[in-house]
Amino acid sequence: MIVLGLTGSVGMGKSTAAAMFRRLRVPVHDSDAAVHRLQAPGGAAVAAIAAAFPGVMGKDCGIDRAALGRRVFGDAAALRRLERIVHPLVRRSEQRFLRQARARREPLVVLDVPLLFETKGERRCDKVVVVSAPRAVQRARVMARAGMTEDRFRAILAKQMPDREKRRRADYVVPSGLGRRVTYRRLAGIVRELA
Repeated sequence: MIVLGLTGSVGMGKSTAAAMFRRLRVPVHDSDAAVHRLQAPGGAAVAAIAAAFPGVMGKDCGIDRAALGRRVFGDAAALRRLERIVHPLVRRSEQRFLRQARARREPLVVLDVPLLFETKGERRCDKVVVVSAPRAVQRARVMARAGMTEDRFRAILAKQMPDREKRRRADYVVPSGLGRRVTYRRLAGIVRELA
């Protein structure tokens, strides 16, 4: 089974690429979705996060993600504390996904990890796809998001490896600024090559 890492900086089209891989019948483990499940009511990370960050528990007994974001945004020590809680649980979810895929004899799976290179996650992958778009396209996509500000955008970029370095390290670079059809064709070609 080939494990293909999927990554890209904020606003580069990684989520769209992940959806396209699913359309191509490639199983995808979405790290962001795993984090959401862990923080939802009954999630495995709720108690530990609530203990580490008093006041972030929502009325539904899940984590109030906006409140948690305000607590860790711009506070490197708080962010590290949160990551020490969440990252091992996401990794377990990923390992369970890989075990199940191997049992089904899947030829190819995708690990969708926003900070793949930043967390050295490429070591768990056979190949890496980086989704990339021109800076102006990236900025327009990100600034269109609800609640996004220039400061928040800059802070997100500061935590991420520069796009040019991600592209340099990638086995495959997939353009996402030339239309969905171009992106889909490139991804389909990668699937044909690897699966």
